[in-house]
Amino acid sequence: MNIEKIYELFLRYPNITTDSRKVPSNSIFWALRGDNFNGNKFAEQALVSGAEYAIIDDKNYFISGKTILVEDSLKALQELANYHRKQLNIPIFALTGTNGKTTTKELIKVVLSTKYKVAATEGNLNNHIGVPLTLLSFDKNTEKGIIEMGANHIGEIKLLCEIAEPDFGLITNIGKAHLEGFGSFEGVIKAKSELYDNIVKNEGVIFCNSDNNILKKLDKGNKIIFYGTKPGNYVEGKLLSSLPCLKVEIKISDSVKIQINTNLTGKYNFENILAAACVGVFFSVSADDIKKAVENYYPENNRSQLIKKKHNTVILDAYNANPSSMRVSIESFSELENENKIIILGDMYELGKYSQAEHKKILNFGKEKVTKDKSIKEVLICGKYFGESYMSDYKDCNILYFSDTENVKEYLKSKTYENFIFLIKGSRAMKMENVADYIN
Repeated sequence: MNIEKIYELFLRYPNITTDSRKVPSNSIFWALRGDNFNGNKFAEQALVSGAEYAIIDDKNYFISGKTILVEDSLKALQELANYHRKQLNIPIFALTGTNGKTTTKELIKVVLSTKYKVAATEGNLNNHIGVPLTLLSFDKNTEKGIIEMGANHIGEIKLLCEIAEPDFGLITNIGKAHLEGFGSFEGVIKAKSELYDNIVKNEGVIFCNSDNNILKKLDKGNKIIFYGTKPGNYVEGKLLSSLPCLKVEIKISDSVKIQINTNLTGKYNFENILAAACVGVFFSVSADDIKKAVENYYPENNRSQLIKKKHNTVILDAYNANPSSMRVSIESFSELENENKIIILGDMYELGKYSQAEHKKILNFGKEKVTKDKSIKEVLICGKYFGESYMSDYKDCNILYFSDTENVKEYLKSKTYENFIFLIKGSRAMKMENVADYIN
């Protein structure tokens, strides 16, 4: 069956599920394969659970009248998503970056939602499966679509762009992440720039932070909207305060300026706010609506969350971590005006051959901060990779190593803290958010 025929079925049953345990009404089950699973095995179960049809790519699981056999179910999903995108013919905004892409996506979403019916990537469904599923969640009521794109290998952003065909694009920043897959920092730059390449090819519009020299060097088209801190940008911003949540000023024109009191922590979020404001202005969202949207946005899912405990405060930024985000988080935290600060860090993953060197750099950066800033009382680090770079002389400056989070929890339970502020950060696999439960 060709994509056009499958699309006719999709219009009748517009809910796609890849999990046979979660089968909504009017749905089609899509059997995908992974390294450790074969979705074809669950097609019958999905049909029994209420799926109208199942798309499979293994004839051994064919059920007459209920399954549709394709050559490659993943490729068919991607083709269907692209076909759907063409039928809807709505503006698609795509963004990627090393850090901040999910927060920026959410900020853009809330800003544009004040004026348009917006649909966007849910959570972190930003890969070769998540992007097609996101596109297929858009419907005739969607006026603007926002697609987050993630990657850990060269060529992935290119593929996602071929599926989504975005009209607008933004790269939040480019830093050291997924070095194991990209091979080097230069590989990261090449991979992320695939978004710009696609936008330019399709004569779309690029949004670019003029303060970021790496991004400015990548600009290849003439349809570029700049935002930044200097005069001459389409939208100009100023960070007024970051203690502990950001207060920013956005200059839209000589006569229009707005001050925004956000619920976001960390100076690194300033550029994310500025990006969202710039996109809002471009799409004719009023200054008042931009202000209200950003001020009413509360971060979640362990991203720059400010958590008030009974006796202390926690900045929880534990959704993910890489050398770039780890460094800026520590830098921003060290600038907070508090007499008692503690930093808790977990391993950074997917760094490959660069792992030991990058963990060592973070340890040295932490040592530098502790030495200069007496308000940082301790730095607690945990995990295998930090352990490979830890040396005993770090202990002399109150950098303490723990093999895992369980040992960190036991240490915290043995201590009494009052009026401290904690920064907790680490890669997703470390589940550093669990440590926060042991801070009173």
